[in-house]
Amino acid sequence: MTALDLSDGMLRHAKLAAERSGVYVPLVQADALALPFRDGTFDIAHTAFGAVPFITDTAALMREVFRVLRPGGAWVFATYHPMRWIFLDEPGETGLMAVNCYFDRRPYVEQDAAGVPTYVEQHRTFGDRVRELAAAGFVLCDVVEPEWPKGHEEIWGQWSPMRGRLFPGTAIFVARRPDAS
Repeated sequence: MTALDLSDGMLRHAKLAAERSGVYVPLVQADALALPFRDGTFDIAHTAFGAVPFITDTAALMREVFRVLRPGGAWVFATYHPMRWIFLDEPGETGLMAVNCYFDRRPYVEQDAAGVPTYVEQHRTFGDRVRELAAAGFVLCDVVEPEWPKGHEEIWGQWSPMRGRLFPGTAIFVARRPDAS
């Protein structure tokens, strides 16, 4: 197992967590578009809301992950559900109104007072994701769209029980690199 992040700060958090838990894994600081590993190194690659929504060229990311996976290896990533893009980030009824174009692939950008981007999230449609995976050589095995858990009544960011029961906030893509045979 190897953990990777672009952010030195996140790797510091991982190191502190390892010290608290006693579970240590190699930590690597690197760009997901230039993974510092040999071809065919891993059986599984996974990210949960990590690199995927924040990289402009996610087709290049798919190719890079394909490169470091062994034949038969799995690539599993969780990202924001593409349908989420059309709604306002509001947990109440206002957040149920479709106001943005699903096909608008301009990034969502937050800026500080000086106009410097502090948060940039990229949008891709479901079709974009499927085409990126296929073009990289992956076979798409599944897409999981988790349902809102029964009994979960907390509001988290823009997600609320009302909104979460109507449409998923997450999409989990499961793909494989075909066997060499």
